[in-house]
Amino acid sequence: MNYFSSGEVAKKLGVSLRTVRYYDDIELVEPTSKDESGRRLYTTNDILQLQKVLLLKETSMPLKDIQKVLNQITMERVLLLHKEKLVGDVERLSLSLNHTHSLLNMMKLEKDIHWEHLIPLLGEDVEEKRQQRAATMEMVFTGEEQVVLQENLPKLEDNPVEVAKWINIIKRIELCIADGKAPESAEGQLIAEDVMILSDETFKGDAELAEKFWDVRKSGEASTGLGLYPLSKEVLEFLEEAFKKNYLVSINK
Repeated sequence: MNYFSSGEVAKKLGVSLRTVRYYDDIELVEPTSKDESGRRLYTTNDILQLQKVLLLKETSMPLKDIQKVLNQITMERVLLLHKEKLVGDVERLSLSLNHTHSLLNMMKLEKDIHWEHLIPLLGEDVEEKRQQRAATMEMVFTGEEQVVLQENLPKLEDNPVEVAKWINIIKRIELCIADGKAPESAEGQLIAEDVMILSDETFKGDAELAEKFWDVRKSGEASTGLGLYPLSKEVLEFLEEAFKKNYLVSINK
C-alpha cells in the first residue's frame, strides 16, 4: 500500500499543511497510519475523504456539520450541493460584472465616480438593486411592456453599441448647453431626430410606451430604480424643448 506524507497530501489537494494537520487534530480525517516519529501517513482512501471534505466545505457547510455527515452523505448529494454553490457563485459574479459595466459607462458621462459606488462590487447590495429594478419595472409598466423593455432597452450594465449611442447623445446635449446652443438650433434638432430614431428602435414603434418611458426618465429616482443613468434637469429640458420644436416643424411641413 502506498502512503503519502502530510506535505504530499497538502500539495496534491492544493491546501496548506496546517489544514491537513488540523483535520486530523479534530478527528475529521485521520491518517491511516503514523510512523515511529509520529509522522502522519495517508492512503489513497484518506485523500478521497479529504477531497470530500473540501467539496463540502466549498458549499459553505460548517466543519461540525461535515463531521456529522461525512461518512453517510452520498456522492450525488455532494455533487448537488456543489452545483448549488457554483450556480450561486455564477449569479453573484454576473451581478458584479453588470455593476462594473455600469460604472465604466458612468465614467464616460462623468469625469469621476465616488468610492461608495464600488461597494456593490463586494456583493453586499447588487442583488438588492436587481430586486429594486424588478419592483420598479412592475410598478410602472405592464407585463407586455416589460418584455419589450427588457429585450431592447440598453442599461448601464450592458456593454453593446446601443449604450454608446445613448451616451453620445447625452454628451452632445451637454456640449450644446455648454456652447449656448438652443434646442431649436440645427444641432439641437439633429439630436431630437436621432433620439426619435433610437426610441422607435427601442420601443418597437409603440408611441404610448415611449411616452410613458420618457415620463419615468424625468424622475432621477425612478431612472435609478430601473438601472438607468439619471439625466440632469438641464439635459431633460433641452431634449423636451427640442422635441417640441421638431414636432411643430413636422406638422407645419
